[in-house]
Amino acid sequence: MNRSIVITRYATALVKYCRVTGHGEIVCSEAETLERALFQVPELRRMVTAADDVVSPFDKKKLLQTALGNKMSQELSRFLTLLNENSRMSLVEDILRSFITLYRRSIGIRKAHLTTVSEPSERLLQRLKDLVRQKTGDDVIFEVEVDPNLIGGFVLDLDEFLMDASVKHQLDQIREQFIERNRRII
Repeated sequence: MNRSIVITRYATALVKYCRVTGHGEIVCSEAETLERALFQVPELRRMVTAADDVVSPFDKKKLLQTALGNKMSQELSRFLTLLNENSRMSLVEDILRSFITLYRRSIGIRKAHLTTVSEPSERLLQRLKDLVRQKTGDDVIFEVEVDPNLIGGFVLDLDEFLMDASVKHQLDQIREQFIERNRRII
């Protein structure tokens, strides 16, 4: 079966399970912690996604539980057991990432990555939140990154929408126009 279909099905099932239990916020918080740990600690990712004959399913789950500080919700624990039983632990990082996105969307929240040349003002953040709410009807949580290479402006990355209002981007576009004109002349 297609990898992305499997990821989406498991993530959707976890969202539905969380709706039934009412512990979606807790599971989402744990999923974010695990997803971050798997991204930041490549050795953990290798151990968890390794074949069952290299690392036992019990040990994989124990590693993830330890990454959470030995406090794991019953919902996430049962879900990881399901992944282990179905030999899907190799997809756990992608499933968690997909779950986080689907869960947030189900409660009307989107996560956006905002890159600015300096710390953004509250006014800018509010204007961008209003823009997103107007276009999607959802609230937004910003993950802010400071990049002085932008020279000025900002870059907003929201799901499949990218708004590049940086001076660097504008200068790059002007440079490309000059290169294209010079090609036509020669």
